[in-house]
Amino acid sequence: MDGLTVVRGRVPVLSDLTCAMFPGRVTGLLGPSGAGKTTLMRAIVGTQKFAGGRVTVLGETAGSASLRRRIGYVTQAPSIYRDVSVLDNLRYFARVIGAPTSRISEVVAAVGLEGYERRLAGSLSGGQTSRVSLACALVGSPDVLVLDEPTVGQDPVLREELWDRLRARAAGGACVLVSSHVMDEAERCDDILLLRDGALLAAGTPHEIRSRAGAENLDAAFLALIREESDGARAPDGSRSDERGAR
Repeated sequence: MDGLTVVRGRVPVLSDLTCAMFPGRVTGLLGPSGAGKTTLMRAIVGTQKFAGGRVTVLGETAGSASLRRRIGYVTQAPSIYRDVSVLDNLRYFARVIGAPTSRISEVVAAVGLEGYERRLAGSLSGGQTSRVSLACALVGSPDVLVLDEPTVGQDPVLREELWDRLRARAAGGACVLVSSHVMDEAERCDDILLLRDGALLAAGTPHEIRSRAGAENLDAAFLALIREESDGARAPDGSRSDERGAR
């Protein structure tokens, strides 16, 4: 992302955002609700219009037709067909992207859905449905995997297994981007992007961000960085820097 700016109505959602994610690493996209995480992910996969800047994925402009089979995307809301079986969902998505049918059994095992293949997708629990969405995203062995809060609704055992799978995908050379508003999950990532109010608050490894903030954990680091930003934006007379520039 280089100078990425997204505006809805007249409200900026992302403001002049410049950052990068790398193959072979899990990047955590962290920040409170409304920070712009989902909008950033939509820009990467090519479904978000933006007012300025550019987004390049695997050397091509985001949204290029050639990228569609190289990116796996899991939205917050499960994006599968609920009126057919788990197996039929996977067969459909595999055929769309030209993946071999042998991948189906592999991804079913990877997300812990063995024994549920013949179940109607709409009859599954919320956590199971999310895993079907993940399996559909993985069936094509994507070079870029974009996951919007994939651990929501998962029990601790499945959450641990999911993170193991994500790290395995990264170890295989994929670029993995995972959003969350839970700071303890950030410790599992190789790199972190901290967003707040549509701006990049900090970027680096968990250790680098803790060190910069002088904090023992990422929760405390995030709060310290917010205070640092607020103090830096405020003039000695109590006015904000943007207020002074408008005078």
